[in-house]
Amino acid sequence: MTKFIKKSEIQSKWFEIDANNAVVGRLATVVSKILRGKNKPTFTPHMDTGDFVVVKNVEKIKFTGKKFQNKKYYKHTGYPGGIKEITPEKLTEKDQPAEILKLAVKRMLPRGPLAKKQLTKLKIYAGEQHPHESQSPEVLNLSTLNKKNIINN
Repeated sequence: MTKFIKKSEIQSKWFEIDANNAVVGRLATVVSKILRGKNKPTFTPHMDTGDFVVVKNVEKIKFTGKKFQNKKYYKHTGYPGGIKEITPEKLTEKDQPAEILKLAVKRMLPRGPLAKKQLTKLKIYAGEQHPHESQSPEVLNLSTLNKKNIINN
């Protein structure tokens, strides 16, 4: 018989990830697993068992190949002919580098109200500083997980 965790038994931790020279997709997979709680043995698909994730230095995030100029994010306004597209390069020019990672993580989570709640546990900051030091987040080093996670220039 499968044992499901109760709401009273859920314990959330805080993780801090430095996105300096990190590959967007690889970083997003690590973050989405932590947000869903798939890194825990108590993972329950219908409950929010995930942890909080603080990502800093998101303005130094990297893409492989020519995706920085060529990748397109689409959204529709709801009106006929209302499809809009934007590239990561334009998002960075508009001072919205956090939106790149947020879109990548959002699309790796299942759709619905639970995913919206889990996405609120993601805190993204462009600089080195963040206001979550009092939670004493556990530092997670991406390069130790896999050497391909970081692009060395």
